[in-house]
Amino acid sequence: MNSVDTCVLVVPCFNEAARLDPAPFLGMLQARAGLSLLFVDDGSTDGTRAALDALSAQDPFRISVLDLPSNGGKAEAVRQGMLRALARGAALAGYYDADLATPPAEMLEIIRQLEERGVQAAIGSRVALLGRRIERRAARHYLGRVFATLASAALQLPVYDTQCGAKVFRAGPALTAALAEPFISRWAFDVEIIGRLACGHPLASQANQPWIIEVPLREWRDVGASKLRATHMAAMLVDLGRIARDLRARRRRR
Repeated sequence: MNSVDTCVLVVPCFNEAARLDPAPFLGMLQARAGLSLLFVDDGSTDGTRAALDALSAQDPFRISVLDLPSNGGKAEAVRQGMLRALARGAALAGYYDADLATPPAEMLEIIRQLEERGVQAAIGSRVALLGRRIERRAARHYLGRVFATLASAALQLPVYDTQCGAKVFRAGPALTAALAEPFISRWAFDVEIIGRLACGHPLASQANQPWIIEVPLREWRDVGASKLRATHMAAMLVDLGRIARDLRARRRRR
């Protein structure tokens, strides 16, 4: 990581060779000084690693690749990438989906909002407001609302959207602790990282001191080749119960 890199975005990848588009990622780096990208190849079996190496060669000082020997799932890929970013001294570390469902300009806005408002975490939120382009299949939207309601109860936070794959966090002891143990769920780990931060951050218990914000996206599109399936949604609901129990235990230890 370059000495001027203050923000590292982790991009988990599993068999992304067919849809990995280098241009938007390179454009992000041109649009923001101090940003670097860490792609995590999660045991891909196609040409993903070759595609990532070619992308890294275009800006080797700001694009790096972490190669995991076997497929451990998105949750572990994100965790390993975030830990690597923090170990390199990043002031901000986040993660971003390789499918670019969240446009690069929206991810950069999330980073800007975190810095401008002085909070510890900023997460993208897919709110279908007038004047915004949130293109999401109806079934996934309504399932997502059910999940978000249950996630809010588990977190004891009024979160609208925990699952958008665009999040950024300030480095610090609370983030390091949140990443110290593997996540319970391969797909609902977003809830875990928010919950673990809430258990470990000193401002989380102060209602008048916001430490996390949601940034409503101006644009988001449902990518047809998404790896999330209906069976995964069912598993996420089961995992959410396990996550809620884990967070209750963490709160008792706080």
